[in-house]
Amino acid sequence: MVLPLKWPSAHKPICIHLAGTGDHYFWRRRNVMAKPLLKAGIGAIILENPYYGIRKPTDQTRSSVHYVTDIFVMGGCLILECIVLLNWCEQVGFGPLGVTGISMGGHMASLAASNWPKPLVLVPCLSWSTASSVFTEGVMSESIDWDMLQKQYLSNKMYCEELSKSCKIVDDPFACELGRTPDIAFETIEDVTAPNVTPHQLITFINDISNCPEIEYKPSSHTKKLFSSTHPSIINLFKQVHPVLLPTKRVIDMKKRAREALWFMRGMMDECTHLKNFTVPFDTSLIISICAKADGYVPRVGVSKIEDIWPGATVKYVECGHVGAYLCSHAIDVTNTGCPILIVPPELSRKKKKVSNKNYWS
Repeated sequence: MVLPLKWPSAHKPICIHLAGTGDHYFWRRRNVMAKPLLKAGIGAIILENPYYGIRKPTDQTRSSVHYVTDIFVMGGCLILECIVLLNWCEQVGFGPLGVTGISMGGHMASLAASNWPKPLVLVPCLSWSTASSVFTEGVMSESIDWDMLQKQYLSNKMYCEELSKSCKIVDDPFACELGRTPDIAFETIEDVTAPNVTPHQLITFINDISNCPEIEYKPSSHTKKLFSSTHPSIINLFKQVHPVLLPTKRVIDMKKRAREALWFMRGMMDECTHLKNFTVPFDTSLIISICAKADGYVPRVGVSKIEDIWPGATVKYVECGHVGAYLCSHAIDVTNTGCPILIVPPELSRKKKKVSNKNYWS
């Protein structure tokens, strides 16, 4: 916990800082985020994530959790712990209150804010509306052993199919980059492209299509000319694609082999992390989301926008990638301009709902 030696006003604003992927212990958040906010008279609570730092299992290597379910356990723990800390802050007289984080910490902060029934400043950085795209499309997906997950899925197929029927893929599965792989890049029927399809329905549909007989396709002379190596249109198209965002052939082939596990992961991640499955925060005008325009870790194509899920929230973009924003502190600088919302509490008369604790801002 980092507090100013003297509060500049009668208010005692404080912000909870959640850790991003690989951010063990407290040094980076204390020195890069918490200390600069002290100049604005804002205190900080720096929370250690489960499975991180001193809370890491002895047989775990760095940030590589042993099981996918460990990520869900981490999220549930952080939500509960943030609620406990926010309640404690109220009881001892701190306020206004806020929560922030970078990357995974930003999304965890969003989930925590969704479970707090009172005004709360939220500044998620380098995160988006769901974690499903991170683990199935983004750079992180290339570090996952999909062949092993596919083997585990098939080893207890009846159980996994029952789970696959109970969870939902929130967004249109064919609008994201994952749905544009060569084996399923086709015009689909309306009931499959609709949102909230289950992974079981989608996998069954893809398998049925894959079992159809192949039809020989003969390109026209116009198509041959268009895709010739010297045609300017196709050259310009490839120039617009960032090479870092292109998956390798090895990863593409592995994801094809493990499509049941891949879409099952998509559904489970959406079920547990998509913001549409959580309550809208009390006051969305207190939300400032910071995103990187060239983010290869958190794909946004075909995924619900934060401003659509939370009307009134502000989304700002920085001109860099995910790692560049994290290491060079571009996003962190914007966070320091966003968290000072805590200095001036919103007027209670502006709220449409009644707050159970009348002394919330005391």
